[in-house]
Amino acid sequence: MTRRACAACTAATVAATLVPLPFAAPAAAQVPAAEAEAPAQARGGEELPVVEHTLENGMRFLILPRDGAPTVSFVVHVAVGGVNEVLGSTGTAHLLEHMLFKGTTTVGTRDPAAEERLFARMDAAHDTLLGELARPQHDSLRAEHLRERIAALEDSARSFTVSNELDLIYSRNGARSLNASTSSEATTYYVELPANRAQLWFTLESDRMENPVFREFYAERDVVMEERRTRLEDSASGRLYEAHLATAFQVHPYGVPVIGYMSDLEVLTRGHVEEYYRRFYGPGNTVVAIVGNLDPETILEWADAYFAHLPPGETPPPVLAREPVQRGERQIEVVYDAQPELTIGWHIPDEFHPDMPAVGMLSSILTGGRSSRLYRRLVVDERLAATVSSSSGPGARYPQLFTIGATPRSPHTTGEVEAAIYDELDRLRRDPPDERELQRVRNQLEASRVRRLGSNLGLAFQLAGSASLYGDWRTTFQLAERYQAVQPEDIRRVVEAYFTRENRTVGTVVPVERAPAAPEEGDDDR
Repeated sequence: MTRRACAACTAATVAATLVPLPFAAPAAAQVPAAEAEAPAQARGGEELPVVEHTLENGMRFLILPRDGAPTVSFVVHVAVGGVNEVLGSTGTAHLLEHMLFKGTTTVGTRDPAAEERLFARMDAAHDTLLGELARPQHDSLRAEHLRERIAALEDSARSFTVSNELDLIYSRNGARSLNASTSSEATTYYVELPANRAQLWFTLESDRMENPVFREFYAERDVVMEERRTRLEDSASGRLYEAHLATAFQVHPYGVPVIGYMSDLEVLTRGHVEEYYRRFYGPGNTVVAIVGNLDPETILEWADAYFAHLPPGETPPPVLAREPVQRGERQIEVVYDAQPELTIGWHIPDEFHPDMPAVGMLSSILTGGRSSRLYRRLVVDERLAATVSSSSGPGARYPQLFTIGATPRSPHTTGEVEAAIYDELDRLRRDPPDERELQRVRNQLEASRVRRLGSNLGLAFQLAGSASLYGDWRTTFQLAERYQAVQPEDIRRVVEAYFTRENRTVGTVVPVERAPAAPEEGDDDR
């Protein structure tokens, strides 16, 4: 299958400006900015005619009929991600996201029984390989022979595989935007279909939930390992992202990259990933948002017919780790043959905290567009930096990190950019933004809200994410009103409370110092 870019892989290389409603659709699915002036429907959003339905097994459906194009958007939000893993098996949720595009007992195969027999043989060989590698002085030749045997068995199993069949079925029926993403706290699958093909989604996704087959497991694990190399290990930005998180979060699993550690990926087994799926991917941990040109009664009938018989599954164990209060500035350097980069992070509360609307507004004041403070100063006026951005994360359920990232413009240094950022924060402590500046940000947020209302896929993301995180799909719409109510003193207060020296972690990419070239023969450098 042709793999699509997923959130776990791209988060290391880009930091988007924090916005108040964190469940927006991918940029490609949003309506053009020009449509922001269209009349808003259901002004607050929470008055949208969403039909809520929960099956006996706990699976929640949020159904929103909308006139317009004859299409339907589906978003499946499973509340399990990187924070639900333990050291030794990190990257499981993300690898599982990949595996669920490999098909089922009926999709993607010519002979599932023959495949299963080969799976058992290659898994036995893999268990033997892990036992060999666990020995203090393992036999490298035997280990390589076992790897070759696993690869040969997987090649044999491919003779029974119909490659990319799930994708092909969707594509032949007019699907768009078929993809998935894994984050610290959720795994999300989404697709758009013509309205007259909506039942196909129920057929395919109920089969995928009940009868997945993790074929091509070891080859796909290699794909994920290569993604890690490309996105993290062979990238200055990726290395900085990983090192900075690990330095800022020394106890909480937010410090572990969602894509996992390489040493863990190398030993993940099909059995472990399958058990993780069976335990935590049940209907009881799943929210489905369906938005578009549809009949709610028909959707409800299909939901019951296709999903009601499935067992609920388990709720992931609570994350009990708590990051201790940081008592002093932390610094981390990544030495790499690349241009300098700067990342500064401050610990902030979880998304449920009453200070978060002010933190979100602060992000927009600092980096939200060309008229924002840091962009105007660093990029336009003083030309200290080529880029600057801010974000919060890597999750939302637990105390998180507010991050400002910047790329210095040569010949300026990370130190100059860092000093300018602190100076702007000090200005906000002394003189909070005036009403005109806050109104500019409010206008930006309102335009963003209208764009989300104009996109079926964007709305489906917001409904599913809000219901999963807050328990109610209306909450993120209501949060928009809290953002609009933020006052200048609120901005000054959160800067004073969280943006302190002892609460920050500073990471920089330091270019490798190149040794001076050796003098050519005959040169005299005395």
